[in-house]
Amino acid sequence: QELSVRIHLGGSSRQSLETARTHLDAAVKGASTASASDLSAELFFAAEVFAKNTALRRAFADPSRDASAKGVLIKDLFGKTVGAATVALLTDVSTLRWSAGGDIVHVLEQLAIEAEASAANIAGELDRVEDELFAISRVIAENFELRKALVGTGTAEAKAALISEVLANKAAASTIKLAKALIAQLRGRSIEAGFADYLFGLANRRNRLIAEVRVATAITDSQKNRLASAIEKQVGQPIRVNIQVDSSIIGGVSVKFADELVDGSVSNRLAGAGRALSGNK
Repeated sequence: QELSVRIHLGGSSRQSLETARTHLDAAVKGASTASASDLSAELFFAAEVFAKNTALRRAFADPSRDASAKGVLIKDLFGKTVGAATVALLTDVSTLRWSAGGDIVHVLEQLAIEAEASAANIAGELDRVEDELFAISRVIAENFELRKALVGTGTAEAKAALISEVLANKAAASTIKLAKALIAQLRGRSIEAGFADYLFGLANRRNRLIAEVRVATAITDSQKNRLASAIEKQVGQPIRVNIQVDSSIIGGVSVKFADELVDGSVSNRLAGAGRALSGNK
């Protein structure tokens, strides 16, 4: 299931989310765990700024507003409080089209979640973070007093301290950061809906870091590792390679990664030749 389905975005905003995610790919390419996590924290901050300012959301959702003017506004708003990478990403996002102003908040939150997922991936802990976030969501759902304390009228600092106490030293750093961000920025959602949104963000980033490889015959571990290294060099992050043996491709290799398909199989080249012979492009 797609992330955009989970957060009920309109048509223009769904497309903008997909485009924004490609900008995030570029922002986290070659990043360290720390820099990806910093990007996440700054995107959470930007989402909260937009969430609290209706006029700002309207300004960015207005299709008649000049893109360069939006870029100037981003620089004025965030230039002194976030890093250059975040300003550049926010500027890219500001040029996109929106079905509703509130969708900007959802998209920035999803980018923040995915940036922290990238930080976890660089640290080799993405699967762990997914498992831990799901586990803490179940603990909260099954513990009435804990849930009450986290959604009640207590201060954000007290709630953050409580989450840290619950997770103690058992959880990954990214798990703790995401849990604290979620509790601080529920924005009218139930805590269960918040966890669902965050888990969808983690799953989508994980799916974006998987290469689906089709080969005519089984390949060796050495070949798989070389292929993974080649893709990782392009992506700038660790990736997972899933191999599928498919005799129909005849020879070569077909690699589907994120939204891109790199097909070097013989069957694909033959199909292309057939289309050329019949006059079809």
